[in-house]
Amino acid sequence: HVQLVESGGGSVQTGGSARLSCTTSGYTGGRHCMAWSRQAPGKEREEVARFDGDRNADYAESVKGRASISVDSAKNTFQLQMNSLKPEDTAVYYCAADRRVGGICYESSRAWGQGTQVTVS
Repeated sequence: HVQLVESGGGSVQTGGSARLSCTTSGYTGGRHCMAWSRQAPGKEREEVARFDGDRNADYAESVKGRASISVDSAKNTFQLQMNSLKPEDTAVYYCAADRRVGGICYESSRAWGQGTQVTVS
């Protein structure tokens, strides 16, 4: 049973930083693509960062230059570092992982975490 658990959310002052972590379990092997999304009240879920399981990371324009996704394979975790936080970054942040086969990320296999709240004021 695949499970993802986020941690590291909380209240942050404008201009501050937050480091979110996603701990994965239940994967039996293979490579994965990883992503962070967020959902603010009344808005649709927005993917803010993605790592393709190899060496490429992409970021939404809304966080580009302020966000960084990283992976600690030894600990089965991946992180999202967010700097220069703004009130509009307030949202529930979700981590997700997709199976990666032959260089392709299969979103149909996506597993989600339960979300962690980040509030910037």
